[in-house]
Amino acid sequence: MGLLWNLLSLPLAPVRGTVWVGEQVLEEAERQYYDAGAIRRQLEEVAAARESGELGDDEADALEEQLVARLIEANRRSREEGR
Repeated sequence: MGLLWNLLSLPLAPVRGTVWVGEQVLEEAERQYYDAGAIRRQLEEVAAARESGELGDDEADALEEQLVARLIEANRRSREEGR
């Protein structure tokens, strides 16, 4: 049955390969997006931009809120992976 299945599903191999590549790209993008170290650096950059006057208080507050939410999600994901 295995050989027959492989022969019948051979035309779908490019689709499976494309799906696999897409899944790998998604996993890497999420890993980078939820990297706690990168988020902390971005928080420091926002604080420095606020101090230098490049960002107003409202903009900085909004960015910090988004970054803290990502950091919380990163910590949650880290705990789940540790189980």
